[in-house]
Amino acid sequence: MQLIDTHVHLNFDVFQPDLDQVAQRWRDNQIIRLVHSCVQPSEFAEIQSLSHRFEELYFAVGLHPLDVDQWTANTEAEIERLAISDPKVVALGETGLDLFKADNYPQQEQVFWTHLCLAQQLQLPVIIHCRDAATAMIKLLERFWQERGPVSGVMHCWNGTPTETQWFLDLGFYISFSGIVTFKNATQVHSSAQMVPKDRLLIETDCPFLSPVPVRGQHPNEPAHVRYIAEQVAQLRKIPLETLAADTTANACRLFQFTLPLEPELLINQD
Repeated sequence: MQLIDTHVHLNFDVFQPDLDQVAQRWRDNQIIRLVHSCVQPSEFAEIQSLSHRFEELYFAVGLHPLDVDQWTANTEAEIERLAISDPKVVALGETGLDLFKADNYPQQEQVFWTHLCLAQQLQLPVIIHCRDAATAMIKLLERFWQERGPVSGVMHCWNGTPTETQWFLDLGFYISFSGIVTFKNATQVHSSAQMVPKDRLLIETDCPFLSPVPVRGQHPNEPAHVRYIAEQVAQLRKIPLETLAADTTANACRLFQFTLPLEPELLINQD
């Protein structure tokens, strides 16, 4: 069985003392690909370095909606340069809208629109952050589709209603579930996880945040815990874990244009 964690943040200080042990644990749990998301350009060099330290780790470049005040005249060119020059860049993001912690919608919209244009130009998917912003998000994306055409991508750490989930499925997006899906009271997320077609389903830890049951409350969350998310989604969908793993791994390979994953034994034996 092979799993892919489609959204991690491993550059946090909390991981640095034992990152090699964290990597060994994800390998022991058959995590054979990971996508490291980015929130601001100041992280680019560090995340790039991590991706070359761990062969199975790929990354995205972009600016988080809560950090749009860091957008400068050079940011777009910086994102484009790295996306073109490093084959380990597999997406743009994370980008999107966050109306839970900020009210600067016009600025977020402008930066997100620029990411969408660049993703379309580079033929890369976008990793979309959408918090308390589903209605604004779908309106913006539908307008982009009408004016510029479609882009591919994933709604990451998804916690929307089934109705909202369908909005983004109708635009061709993948839906990725985090540790939230393991929480007992996350009933709308459970319903969404049951309805997503098997060819649009992804899983992620969003580590170091959102540790899943049965390790909820432990910090930091880490990629090895994506197995618990896979187990919960499989249980909700009433399918074997191995089937869920095969489906989500194939979907991640399709979206991020991964080559066929290496066998876990090969990764374990790499220097």
